[in-house]
Amino acid sequence: MPRSKINISDKIEYLSILDEKGTVDKTLEPKIPNTLLIKLYRSMLLTRRFDERLLSLQRQGRIGTFPPITGQEAAHMGAAAVLRPSDWMVPSFRETGAELWRGRSLESIFLYNAGFSEGARIAEDRNDLPVSIPVGSQILHAVGLGWAIKYRQKKDVAMTFFGDGGSSQGDFHEGLNFAGVFKTPVVFVCQNNQWAISIPRSKQTRSATIAQKAIAYGIYGIQVDGNDILAVYAAADEAVNRARSGQGATLIESVTYRVAVHTTADDPSRYRSDEEVETWRKRDPLIRFQKYLTAKRLLTKKKVEAFEAETADKIQTAVDRAEEKLKDMGNPLDIFDHVYAVLPPQVAAQREQFAKEQAETEQEGHHG
Repeated sequence: MPRSKINISDKIEYLSILDEKGTVDKTLEPKIPNTLLIKLYRSMLLTRRFDERLLSLQRQGRIGTFPPITGQEAAHMGAAAVLRPSDWMVPSFRETGAELWRGRSLESIFLYNAGFSEGARIAEDRNDLPVSIPVGSQILHAVGLGWAIKYRQKKDVAMTFFGDGGSSQGDFHEGLNFAGVFKTPVVFVCQNNQWAISIPRSKQTRSATIAQKAIAYGIYGIQVDGNDILAVYAAADEAVNRARSGQGATLIESVTYRVAVHTTADDPSRYRSDEEVETWRKRDPLIRFQKYLTAKRLLTKKKVEAFEAETADKIQTAVDRAEEKLKDMGNPLDIFDHVYAVLPPQVAAQREQFAKEQAETEQEGHHG
């Protein structure tokens, strides 16, 4: 028999609505209520300023290593904004804005980055999972949630986030394949920030886009300008509605950029140029959105200044509260608990020695 061609859809759409100059395509502009637009702006501003404050606190030694998110606010906040409280959000570790949008407190983020597990607790009224540090592992959790939602015949959705580096993990491919086969209501949001620590996207995959990987698994895929919150919102809204109506999963590739360091233990100057960073700074999602809202007469210079002041006060209050909580939290001896039912002799000896040294240190402090 002669060879024959198999017809496979090979078209992936790219969506951009608001460009870096603040120009909007009116034919694509989503109908977002003015109150929601302002809420999104204030949330983006809070996320940006809190990120900057966390970096300052880390450099002062007041918290530990953390992953900055500056420049990526729109890539995940625009997506999380379309979720209902009953939906599930499954983050990786660079979705601070989405977590704040869903109700996480500034204090809890501070405590978590200060090394206290109490900061990772999720309130019972939030259908969110904790931050996931192992790259890509949370994708499977989201698909499991999606399967449970479908099994229980609910109209909810699971949305998960990961980076371009996460798409190189086996969990990514297993998750998308399961979602495709079982038509689970899951929205996969890839924050393609161009770098998997020091590995550029070009060395992660030979695919022209990450979005096109959806084709192989029989789900819908789309690439969006991740610095355009209107485009991210519109794509996520379509994806969530598709999932709710039983049409299955979607892969959204939000093309953005990690302006800051991968984590505060990273030195990006060793693997990327200042020129590249400056090119992306000109595409800043917060400034772009501010131009849009100003043109719509929803923002004025006076309002922006007022929002900045309110944001600064809110962050300072949260930091003060968190540092006050730290005074009554965390006995170092707790590190020996919750691992063994019965401590092995050598570990018990270590605990006893540590307790002795701790008591001596506290006694010296009292005498001092």
